[in-house]
Amino acid sequence: MPLKTWWAVGFGLFLTTSFVFAQKPRTGAEMDRLFEKHVLEKNGAKLPYRLMKPEGWAGDGTTKFPLVIFLHGIGERGTDNAKQLRNGVEVFAQEETRKKHPCFFVAPQCPPDQLWVNLSPYGTRNNLKQADQPTQPTAMVLDLIDNLCREFSIDQRRIYLTGLSQGGYGTWDLICRQPNLFAAAIPVCGGGDPSQARKLVSLPIWAFHGGADSVVPPERSRDMIDAITKAGGRPKYTEYPNVGHDSWTATYRNPEVLDWLFSQRRAE
Repeated sequence: MPLKTWWAVGFGLFLTTSFVFAQKPRTGAEMDRLFEKHVLEKNGAKLPYRLMKPEGWAGDGTTKFPLVIFLHGIGERGTDNAKQLRNGVEVFAQEETRKKHPCFFVAPQCPPDQLWVNLSPYGTRNNLKQADQPTQPTAMVLDLIDNLCREFSIDQRRIYLTGLSQGGYGTWDLICRQPNLFAAAIPVCGGGDPSQARKLVSLPIWAFHGGADSVVPPERSRDMIDAITKAGGRPKYTEYPNVGHDSWTATYRNPEVLDWLFSQRRAE
């Protein structure tokens, strides 16, 4: 495979994740307080979402903050506006993380009968062709980003996208559709359409996958990274040996990943 792979293994992985492991987990009540419940409605469709505002945000617009969009996996779909906080989100709510990387953080929830992308990717090893139009929930995510940028003091040079599993597919899908909107992306155990790779040459991307993932084959991430590299890009890729589908825990708990994400800025 003509690309460099960064392997996260053994003691080194323990060291990089110990920073967040040491933090006290938020209680359910604290998570509800930090992540406000909202619903975006458009043409009869609804997109529930949770919004966390930056640590120290005064609401006066004097300081601009980055925006992180988080796309959950297939098991967190629903209408309860709660399940999307189940995997991966906790790290962003940790006290030390909020102090070091203050941001607006939004976690939309895909309806139970829909997907972030127009196909069910699980178990397939065939290359995926991107649909002409996004799904309704994904289109509403773009509307949500636009609304948040108009309502809050968001630094539009620092809009970040990440997601896991079905949300990893959604991340690849969205950055291919709107590569100039985002400053960086972290797709986790997802996949996309390699024929779209030329659009992503200039976008900072760090993808992650478990080498033993039996739900979404690691080839899905490898194919995207390989295609972008061949097109002239320089994406980063970490594959965890002997790790199954849950490659998000180690990824989001690694402070180096968050440091990398928040250091990215889109060119003017």
